[in-house]
Amino acid sequence: MAASDTTLSVAETATGPSGWGFRPNRLLIALAFLALAAAPGDLGALTRSLMTDAYTQVSVFVAATLLLFYGAERVFRFDIGEGLRNAKAMQVPLAALLGATPGCGGAVVVVAAYSSGNVGFGAVVATLTATMGDAAFLLIATRPDAAAVLLPLSFAVGIVSGWIVDALHRTEYRSTTSAACAAAPLIGRTRPQDILYLLLAIPGLVVGAAQLAQVEVESLLGLPVEALAIAGIALGLFVWARSPLAAMTNGNDSPATRMTEETAFITVWVLGAYLAFDYATAYLGLDLESWFQAVAPLLPLIAIAIGFIPGCGPQVLVTTLYINGLVPFAALLGNAISNDGDALFPAIALNPKAAMMATVYSAVPALILAYGFYAFAPGFMN
Repeated sequence: MAASDTTLSVAETATGPSGWGFRPNRLLIALAFLALAAAPGDLGALTRSLMTDAYTQVSVFVAATLLLFYGAERVFRFDIGEGLRNAKAMQVPLAALLGATPGCGGAVVVVAAYSSGNVGFGAVVATLTATMGDAAFLLIATRPDAAAVLLPLSFAVGIVSGWIVDALHRTEYRSTTSAACAAAPLIGRTRPQDILYLLLAIPGLVVGAAQLAQVEVESLLGLPVEALAIAGIALGLFVWARSPLAAMTNGNDSPATRMTEETAFITVWVLGAYLAFDYATAYLGLDLESWFQAVAPLLPLIAIAIGFIPGCGPQVLVTTLYINGLVPFAALLGNAISNDGDALFPAIALNPKAAMMATVYSAVPALILAYGFYAFAPGFMN
């Protein structure tokens, strides 16, 4: 989103005398992750292995995608809000396409465009229905076959839902609240940590691509892959622990800064999901597969309900469960359609009634498709 005169400065939104002090809660979480990685014996070895997987399988691909997306935005300087307003009949499909774009940036743009009067309510429903949020990055990196089915399907469902809403729903919920409620604080110029993060991500992406091609890479340029990944994870935790942002970045920040901040945020959630799953299996003796099988008919409904929770963290967890074979594709699909990712935060801040109604509307196709796949194609993409 474009910055406004009311955008908060870094110094006004961060802690510490320089405006960039560590946030205590985030710092504790970051130190806990690093302590687990440094632990002796099997615990440390497992943690470092999971961190390596999280970095080479997810983080580097997230970084590459965000840099490409935000770089294109900066180069072409396209006013998306104005383009949507002039799109007329194509407004809903374009809004759905922005929502289907991995991450939450596209959906946030549509929510902001609705508040400024550039799009109708059907476009909001379309983008929030189509979006999978940051969980899309995890799915693309680990199950590209499933992503190739789910993302286009969510896109199509978003278009149909938006058109139906525009045809039947005549009430608008625009608030007079300032768009600054959803504006992220401006960080400013590209920082040294952004450059370092990019320099670490480039060889990490090479490793990740090689792994996708089923080519084993033990080291790159003489640097062990595990050491490279741990360095990237540690830098991301450092950035996240000092960040004044909740999740989204300001559109006026540099592409490298936006890549670093948002990748770090996503990585924390992905890492938490990876560790939670493997720790529960390895150390708590939980037979999650048997437990989920016992409540199998309720899994799509549970996943849809989780989708109502604002933010991308819970949705990353559902995707992780799918990747590990604990929930069926039907549950993942229901969650993908019902969840609004981080776009729900600005929607609630700017237009709470619109956010609530859009979430209610997205639940309808989520239930129909999730239980349709569960009943008629239970083994699909599992």
